Amino acid sequence: MSYSKDTIKALKRLQKDEINAYHIYLKLSKIIKDENNAGVLARIAEEEKKHYAVFTGYLQHEIQPNRVNIARFIFLARALGLTFALKLMEKKEASVETYEKAMAEIPEMAAVIADEEKHETELLGMLDEERLSYMGSVVLGLNDALVELTGALAGFTLSMKNARTIALVGLITGISAALSMAASEYISSRTEADGKVNPKKASIYTGIAYVITVVLLILPFFLLSNYIVSLVVTLLIAILIIAFFNYYISVATDQPFFARFGEMTLISLGVAAVSFGIGFLVNKFFGLQM
Repeated sequence: MSYSKDTIKALKRLQKDEINAYHIYLKLSKIIKDENNAGVLARIAEEEKKHYAVFTGYLQHEIQPNRVNIARFIFLARALGLTFALKLMEKKEASVETYEKAMAEIPEMAAVIADEEKHETELLGMLDEERLSYMGSVVLGLNDALVELTGALAGFTLSMKNARTIALVGLITGISAALSMAASEYISSRTEADGKVNPKKASIYTGIAYVITVVLLILPFFLLSNYIVSLVVTLLIAILIIAFFNYYISVATDQPFFARFGEMTLISLGVAAVSFGIGFLVNKFFGLQM
């Protein structure tokens, strides 16, 4: 029996998705600690394999899984969490419309669609990671470090005019601010009545996010001798951090990317610009040299 071009195209896309999904879910089931979730992933993997067999039967040829794609998702699950990896997979997979294109000519397609919808429900039920529960603490540490340190480094740049001195002062300022912010988050979390957040963990997440951001922002001043170039590179790093973090949030929590990215970037660069001006005035009127 011959099939329409649209059906053939849909079957090829679905065949590729199903074989990749089988290997990804199977590997994830072997690395996550929760036994119940591991069992769910293993069962979903077997169902994806059956779907692959259905599509392969119609196309009459086997295909090899995309090993690079599989490795990428496993790495993302290990590095950024199961939630991020599964949500990203969901966005990359073929849409329901792709399945429906082949429904008229493929009798089994209705059952496959029902399985996929069930999979989505089961996967969403698994997504309750600790790191997402403390995302507010991470946001606090990251956002404060970006705003405060980019501003401080911009101010130091024209007032001190020495990359190594700026780096050392920025490091001391950043670490002190990280400890202060972590302590504040601990106190703040203890006053919350719902008890969902552990104050110690909240303070640790805040402090770690702050320190990592501090290290990345001051690194150019340690590596480069030109303080102006160092500041430019620091601001670029700040934008990249904002972009990466907001992409993570947008995928993991289904929030819009561009609005949050634009807001955080505008605030950080705005504060840096004001601080740069203050540093210029300090240097002009007080002649501070380091």
